[in-house]
Amino acid sequence: MPMPEDGTRYHFRDVEGSDLSLLGQWLAEPHVAKWWDGDPQASAQEILEAVESIETRPMIVELEGRPIAYLQHYDPHLEDGHPYQDQPKGTLGLDISIGIPALIGKGHGSAIIRQIASELFAGGTKRIVIDPHPENHAAIRAYEKAGFRYLDTRTSIYGPAHFMVLDANQETDLQ
Repeated sequence: MPMPEDGTRYHFRDVEGSDLSLLGQWLAEPHVAKWWDGDPQASAQEILEAVESIETRPMIVELEGRPIAYLQHYDPHLEDGHPYQDQPKGTLGLDISIGIPALIGKGHGSAIIRQIASELFAGGTKRIVIDPHPENHAAIRAYEKAGFRYLDTRTSIYGPAHFMVLDANQETDLQ
């Protein structure tokens, strides 16, 4: 698949039971496993179980009908003791993993994030936060390209986080 151009549209759909094997494969890919702790199959099962949660929405990103990435957004205010509850109400957290190694470094990550951010802001979200590991330089560059700015370094249950934010009033700058 070519590098995304202006106007590329991704399709976001909810994770389904039939995605379990695909998620397990993606989570086992070295470029994902490096940043995603845990057994890939167990993690895929946890993602599937999160479909029923009220705080997290797990999704598959498709391009031209082909699944290419996992994405989830979550409301830190709906999860007891979440470390990002200091963020304003109307904040959603975002996580993304491009599943197909050949698509890494081609601009899909920042393009997907720009599109989902636009859709979330249109739905009333006020702020989006993302928390790559401080050593995940490729992800940090992609998020900066999508308009995110560094806020601070935090420690979550998953370890150190390069905490980044994108506010709804910044979104118009991304168009």
